[in-house]
Amino acid sequence: MATDSLYEILDDRFRTGRCTNGDSRLEVLYDDCRWAEGPLYLPAWRQLIWSDIPNDRILRWDEATGAVGVFRSPAGYSNGNTLDRQGRLVTCEQGNRRLTRTEADGTVTVLATHYEGRRLNSPNDSVVRSDGTIWFSDPDFGIVTDYEGHRAESEIGACNVYRIDPADGRVHLAADGFEGPNGVILSPDERRLYVSDSRAARIHVYDVHDDGTLVGGKVFAEARDGVHFDNIRFDDQGRLWAAALADGVHCYDPDGTLIGRLRVPEPVANIAFGGPRNNRLFIAADTSLYSLVMSVTGAPRL
Repeated sequence: MATDSLYEILDDRFRTGRCTNGDSRLEVLYDDCRWAEGPLYLPAWRQLIWSDIPNDRILRWDEATGAVGVFRSPAGYSNGNTLDRQGRLVTCEQGNRRLTRTEADGTVTVLATHYEGRRLNSPNDSVVRSDGTIWFSDPDFGIVTDYEGHRAESEIGACNVYRIDPADGRVHLAADGFEGPNGVILSPDERRLYVSDSRAARIHVYDVHDDGTLVGGKVFAEARDGVHFDNIRFDDQGRLWAAALADGVHCYDPDGTLIGRLRVPEPVANIAFGGPRNNRLFIAADTSLYSLVMSVTGAPRL
């Protein structure tokens, strides 16, 4: 094992894959959040938005000027943000217990609030396939206290992953058996869905059928020593990068081997690739938003 101030090499593939050839230090873009999550780069505007959940706002950082302002407040204690294939913002609103889409004119369309007549817990993260299918995680993080949402009893009684059918908008159960499903991401070829289970400290992988149903659910990676996974992202070489609370950012080879870490001075909640060349990693960690220009490029969107 080799370490320096930022990169921790656990397997030589982290070095030979040129994962350590970027900036030698993190850049602090903002440091006045209560708990930062949900970073999302908006290429058309050269801006990054992210969620400051306990303050019930979504913030916006401008890449050209470095200015930070409020994108939306109140924001329904929003958590994860993503874009659909039309460039529309899809947001998991923990406090409102729903999934929404912001249209081009700024109006908000509600995509999901219930499953089989029972109210969702607190949607956390989502991913959109090229055909418009949406998968989202629904842990209970936003209803166990009033810090990141509104305390309430779960109507469903479980923490699951759901799928929204693009044809009729119906919500289907996609996968269950989780303790705290969190980050969700599709492989670049859209044939596998990866789900982090924070409370179980595991990342699961499922095969995706054409109709959106999932099969499998084997463990791709498992954390140790009190580390919990949050959201996850792919680079263009098929490596999986995981926000690991209390342990920086993990990098996994496609075979599931942990090959390296980025050491971050605060607990890491979420990460996202962005920038004009998609090689800038944005890190939402505790009260701060960091960035790192890397020699690694994020996976392209199909």
